[in-house]
Amino acid sequence: MSAGAFARKSAGALARESAGTVLVARLDNAGDVLLQGPLVRAVAAGADRVVFLASPQGTAAAELLPGVDEVLTWHCPWIDGAPQPVDAADIAALADRVRAMGVVEAVISTSFHQSPLPLALVLRTAGVGRISAISVDYPGSLLDVRHKVDDDLPEPERALSLARAAGFELPDGDDGRLAVRRPLPAVAHEPGYLVLHPGASVPARVWPAERCAEAVEALADAGHRVLVTGGPGERALTAAVAGTRGTDLGGATTLAEMAALLDGAAAVVVGNTGPAHLAAAVGTPVVSLFSPVVPAVRWAPYGVPTVLLGEQSAPCRDTRARECPVPGHPCLSSVSAADVVSAVEELVSA
Repeated sequence: MSAGAFARKSAGALARESAGTVLVARLDNAGDVLLQGPLVRAVAAGADRVVFLASPQGTAAAELLPGVDEVLTWHCPWIDGAPQPVDAADIAALADRVRAMGVVEAVISTSFHQSPLPLALVLRTAGVGRISAISVDYPGSLLDVRHKVDDDLPEPERALSLARAAGFELPDGDDGRLAVRRPLPAVAHEPGYLVLHPGASVPARVWPAERCAEAVEALADAGHRVLVTGGPGERALTAAVAGTRGTDLGGATTLAEMAALLDGAAAVVVGNTGPAHLAAAVGTPVVSLFSPVVPAVRWAPYGVPTVLLGEQSAPCRDTRARECPVPGHPCLSSVSAADVVSAVEELVSA
């Protein structure tokens, strides 16, 4: 069985009674949600139904994950980077929705700097009887499975280890890689092009726009077709980067359509942001322009050929900074267009 498929209650799953309706929660961004794919497929193999609790930013990614039956969207005030005020009525409404869905078990996935305990409290008030999460803090009666992990596991492996601690295993033949639902939408471009995605949700992870534009020119000079992608709010950026040599697709794709574009690409040039993980989920090689504000060992594209560019020992290393704390953004401004062309050639000729 491929990573893009899943089976419920298969012989490869841990022997246990059917878990009924299980809620999987991941409440940050789209890329973080995509990294939960192996965890979700493991839970789906032992559950009758999987509900994924996602943020508004992560909902479209959750809808792409094999094994998810329904997506519940909620803006979490203790996880979101632009949090809304805590609203007692909103939290009570979430508990009511979870109760109405008949959720009997939950697996709460968090990044290493996030706490699962506030959500565990909400789910307890909703009547969820069994809750599993990774927690360094004492959970009291909030967790039934308090899982602990090494710091430097790749995020998909970290999440999958939580699923296993909760009693869920991948089905036989599932290789544990990232995956999306197929079929994907049709693409109006002949396969074999390159995709360059210049934006990122965190400014500290962005390769300078002028370097991106230089890379489009250099890749075109090397004989490549380059599609430049971005969200609706990045149209000015993608137009400037594409120039006259690239194809500007800024704001022109849904997440599923973006997955289809990446699926047809020979390679993707992208920073540490959601489309890097989407490329990995469709099996496309990645030139990763990786700012070391978070560790590459945890967050680099998973399970696909990757060339990592960027000074990984730069002073910003492990700061989790959203804005670059070092004048000149040296970790990524040190990367040249020629470096990107060389990395692309390494991947496409492999």
